[in-house]
Amino acid sequence: MTGSSGTAVEAGVAGYRPLLFSIAYGMTGSVGDSEDIVQDAFLGLTRAGLAGTDIAAPKAYLTTAVTRLGINYLGSARVRRETYVGNWLPEPVVVTGDGADGPVEHAELADSLSMAFLVLLEALSPVERAVFMLREVFGYGYPEVAAATGKTEANCRKIFARARQHLAEQGELSDSAPVAERRAEGQELARRFFDAADGGDLDALLGMLAPDVVLHGDGGGKAMALATPVAGRAGVMRMLVAGFRRTRSLGGTVRAALVNGRPGLITYDDQECVLSVVGLDIADGVIHAVRAVANPDKLGHLGPVSDKGLLPQKKRVDLKED
Repeated sequence: MTGSSGTAVEAGVAGYRPLLFSIAYGMTGSVGDSEDIVQDAFLGLTRAGLAGTDIAAPKAYLTTAVTRLGINYLGSARVRRETYVGNWLPEPVVVTGDGADGPVEHAELADSLSMAFLVLLEALSPVERAVFMLREVFGYGYPEVAAATGKTEANCRKIFARARQHLAEQGELSDSAPVAERRAEGQELARRFFDAADGGDLDALLGMLAPDVVLHGDGGGKAMALATPVAGRAGVMRMLVAGFRRTRSLGGTVRAALVNGRPGLITYDDQECVLSVVGLDIADGVIHAVRAVANPDKLGHLGPVSDKGLLPQKKRVDLKED
């Protein structure tokens, strides 16, 4: 790459962008910040090429840059999340039937980067998260993980073992990508589930919810959402039916989607502005968790965001002060 133009440098490695975005998103849980991190990594590669530096392994260079930028990001993000209002959920990566709601690279995220898995990863330190992501999710060998994180191979092995044990104590680790049949089954269950919620069919909803189902909401103190999770069939059913009724009262619509590789939907107001994104965790033929993101700061990458679900300004201030 010595002496290459900036355009030539990036053109030669453009195919790595989906992988790099996935690594950055797995580290940050933020679509916008992941895109910025990937762009910064490409800019660094371009500058190195223009300066005459011979980059023998551009993929490794970019992976290292994205990983270390992600570690730095998490160091500051932890401070912000300690004061986050309500439940924190990742920015959803959404793909509708026509693929129109996001770049193709976003649709290629590993199914292991579910919202539930990303929330679980919040328990890890930045370096633990980087090591675990590269090794467990993306299958990097320890030499590559060590190079990307700046740690020794022996240290990376210890970090990975510690992180895996820590996550195993909290819940299930991410599984492999669902086979096509399982995904189709999940989407059919999701369709029936949302139809039942929209129609207020409580009997039908009851049969599709696990006894210990939990509803999580993320409004970030800016939009109407649950302050704390709701557990149990009865409470979850009431909240879901009320949510659909409210969407319809606004003249809104819903659109089926894949949310981080899982069945879900997007809700819109009467002006086709995004109100929320809802994702489902499905296992053994029933729904175990529902995650709804209404924080407007996490929906802007999907298009214009509705102001009809926002809390009054004073209420937002009161929530933050509490």
